[in-house]
Amino acid sequence: MALQILKQNGIFQLQGNLTTATTRSFIIHFEHIINKVKNVTVDIDRVHIIDASGVAALKTLIAIALRSNNIFSVVGYGCKDIYDDYRSVCAK
Repeated sequence: MALQILKQNGIFQLQGNLTTATTRSFIIHFEHIINKVKNVTVDIDRVHIIDASGVAALKTLIAIALRSNNIFSVVGYGCKDIYDDYRSVCAK
């Protein structure tokens, strides 16, 4: 399944899979948005699958936003894998 990005009430809603097949275009798309908007929020409630490259893409976008003094937030319950990855990083 491809990744769809919808904007509703100022929040970007992701729907589909955030995997190796979709991360490159995902990063390019949001890097452009981060450079235009100070506060970007992404809702992952409808993300079905996220692999290691998807998690890395989110981390990349967070780093890009931080370098630009912007905010990139990830909200929603979405895929459990992302929270497991962040917990493992925080526990180190």
